[in-house]
Amino acid sequence: MSRSRRPDAPPPAPRRRAVLAAIGAVLAAPVARAATRQATPAQTSGPFYPRTPPVEVDADLTSVAGRAPARGAHTELTGRVLDTGGRPLSGAMVEIWQCDAHGRYHHPGDDRPVPLDPGFQGYGHTRCDAAGGYRFRTIRPVAYPGRAPHIHVAVRESGSVRLVTQLYVAGAPENASDRLLDAIDAARREALLVRFEAGDAGILRAHFEMVVDRGQAAVEPPWVAWMRRHLEDARRTA
Repeated sequence: MSRSRRPDAPPPAPRRRAVLAAIGAVLAAPVARAATRQATPAQTSGPFYPRTPPVEVDADLTSVAGRAPARGAHTELTGRVLDTGGRPLSGAMVEIWQCDAHGRYHHPGDDRPVPLDPGFQGYGHTRCDAAGGYRFRTIRPVAYPGRAPHIHVAVRESGSVRLVTQLYVAGAPENASDRLLDAIDAARREALLVRFEAGDAGILRAHFEMVVDRGQAAVEPPWVAWMRRHLEDARRTA
């Protein structure tokens, strides 16, 4: 007559190994998911990266000393910068640049006959904190002929440019006809669409997370891209 196993006895070795393997798989799942984060789609820096820094360079683009506050819908733009393994890029520099509320850039190459807002800085940068977080005060971007509302963003780490991209306003009707946004695969386009929502004291809030692939080679800095295009244009007109 066979002896029954005590209820409190440990399971046989094969079952114990199976149980441990199952527990290990559950515990490892978040790590595996973190390791498969998809890098944020890269985009062109465009022709209006600042040739020279503005009078003030900080994380508040809406305030210039001695001038009226910037026109437009003031916005608190926050986010994080992570790598594909989910690790924060602490200390990385985040740069943003965009047109003012009239649709004009603070750049000598933008000579369109529209007003220039002297109270808008147009460019700013800041460092990521220990958690990879960053924060800017800017304005909700506006559309101008041929482009949907967007903000240019670059991430630099240890002197190398890791990402240059653009963020767009989720739900903006101009998104449907923006050729640069349309060039991104539809499945990845969502990563660049940002909701601008009402916050406190009439300030909008927006949150944009970026994922950088540290395994890829550093990308061309925006200022180098501008110089290259300028030289190419000069050769064509020579």
